[in-house]
Amino acid sequence: MPDINVSRPIPLNDHLCFSLYATSRAIQKLYHDGLSANGLTYPQYLVLVALYEYKELTVKKLGALLSLDSGTLTPLLKRLEKENLVIRERSKSDERVVNVHLTDTGIKKRESVNDLPKIMIEKSGFTDEEWNTLETLSKKMFKNITD
Repeated sequence: MPDINVSRPIPLNDHLCFSLYATSRAIQKLYHDGLSANGLTYPQYLVLVALYEYKELTVKKLGALLSLDSGTLTPLLKRLEKENLVIRERSKSDERVVNVHLTDTGIKKRESVNDLPKIMIEKSGFTDEEWNTLETLSKKMFKNITD
C-alpha cells in the first residue's frame, strides 16, 4: 500500500483520482472528433459497443455494464431508438423487462467508429505489456471500489 501521510494535504499532481479524471477526459476528447463526425456522444458510443458485443441486453443489464442508472440510460436509449440505432422491446415472458438490441443501422454505425480504440492505444505509447497491465489494474481497482 502506498505511504500516504494524512497529516498534510496531498498535492494535486499526487492525487490518483485527479490523474484518472484528467486521463478519462483526455480519452473522451480524443474520441470526440470520430464520434461527432458520426453523430454520436461518448455515452451513446458505449451503448453501441456493449450491444454490438452482447447482441441483446436487458436495460437493467446494460445499465450495470455501463455503470449508468435508469434515469440516465432511458433518455439515452430513447434518443438512439429515435435515430433508428436500437430497438427496445418488452420481454414476452415478463413485461417488466425491456430488451435492447442494435438495428442494422446501429450495427453499421458501431462499425464506422471501430478504429477509435486503436488510435488511443497508438497515442498512449504503451507496449502491449504496459497496456495489458493498465487494463488489468484499472478493472481491479474499479471492482474493488464498487464492491
